[in-house]
Amino acid sequence: MIIRTDETFDIDTPSGRMRLHVFRPVAEGQFPGIVLFSEIYQVTAPIRRLAAMVAGQGHVVAVPEVYHEYEPAGTVLAYDRAGTDRGNALKYTKPLAAYDHDARAAVSWLVDDCAACSGRVGTLGVCLGGHLAFRAAFDARVRAAACFYATDIHCASLGEGKHDDTLARLPEISGEVMMVWGRQDPHVPFAGRQLIRERMELAEIRYEWHEFNAQHAFLRDEGPRYDAALFLQCMDMAKALFHRNLT
Repeated sequence: MIIRTDETFDIDTPSGRMRLHVFRPVAEGQFPGIVLFSEIYQVTAPIRRLAAMVAGQGHVVAVPEVYHEYEPAGTVLAYDRAGTDRGNALKYTKPLAAYDHDARAAVSWLVDDCAACSGRVGTLGVCLGGHLAFRAAFDARVRAAACFYATDIHCASLGEGKHDDTLARLPEISGEVMMVWGRQDPHVPFAGRQLIRERMELAEIRYEWHEFNAQHAFLRDEGPRYDAALFLQCMDMAKALFHRNLT
């Protein structure tokens, strides 16, 4: 599909205005909506290309700036030490409730205010965004969540105070979840992955689980950890997840 990639919308949240970067088919009609949550670097060029890939499969994709309270609209953090330090610092500065408010606001914009969206919504995220996509599924309007190498779930350390309640709230998820991991990812070791899967089983969540011989950030098409073949495979997996839940 030919898509538009130049639209932004500033929406209200309890913690201030948040910019959404929107990618959507040019064709007339309504399409399922996806909230795509970024890494700690916000809406970088690789995140924009990921959003374009998902939009090109027939979705309206809204990418929020996750640190809108702390950085001017449009800020992109660099993939370097300074950008990494800033992104990680903000990850543990932002209150957990603010992440949840942002997710609900983005879903509400797709459902209520986006004429191109059918009202059927899923989430997708990478790294920090994988965790945010997972938490966004606490909202009953989210029918499917594709979560790639989600950080902080196993150690309950997201947000201010490093004390999140994600695992405790698993029974709130009603949609289908896809969890994808790199076995060589130091951020989520085997014991952590095992803990998450055990808790998901106990909560009787509908889910699929994939582990690959891959590094952290293997979907990011910049840098030495990118796995192009695995990227395409994962996009097919996400497409299938969204097709069976959002169409």
